[in-house]
Amino acid sequence: MAAYGYKSPLEGYENAEPLPTTLNADGKSFYNPPGPRSAAYDEFPAPIKSENNGFDFHIYYLPNAPEEAKYAAELHERIRREFPELRIYRLWDKPVGPHPVPMFEVNVFNPHQTGTLFSWLVVNRGPLSVLIHPNTGDAHKDHTELATWIGTPFPLNVRMLKH
Repeated sequence: MAAYGYKSPLEGYENAEPLPTTLNADGKSFYNPPGPRSAAYDEFPAPIKSENNGFDFHIYYLPNAPEEAKYAAELHERIRREFPELRIYRLWDKPVGPHPVPMFEVNVFNPHQTGTLFSWLVVNRGPLSVLIHPNTGDAHKDHTELATWIGTPFPLNVRMLKH
């Protein structure tokens, strides 16, 4: 185990040739020689489980802010119209599970959908915050250590997620 108990991100590349230090024409970025396409373009990396869905997007809104609730309802409808292949849950009007405020959830099933919805929400989430987490089988770790946010993070009730 490397620092902090994590495996080295270079595991499997221990005997690889050194990368070139040549810069691209912009004078800032490195030239990377062509190599095999990463499997992560098409499959979620372990330990993400893709049997059901790889990632959950939880889109939060404040219930005491009518303009946010309206925006959330409109965003919910837009996602249903624009991304019908995704699994889109109902709009909750109260906290549910570890989530401290009302929200709705969207599930994605492959890396392409994950990146597409992520980039779309960066531009279209408006005043709302989005929790994005993988599904590895460890709900506590998924909602904490492996989670990421678009917008302001909310404190989750993660005690209920411990095994």
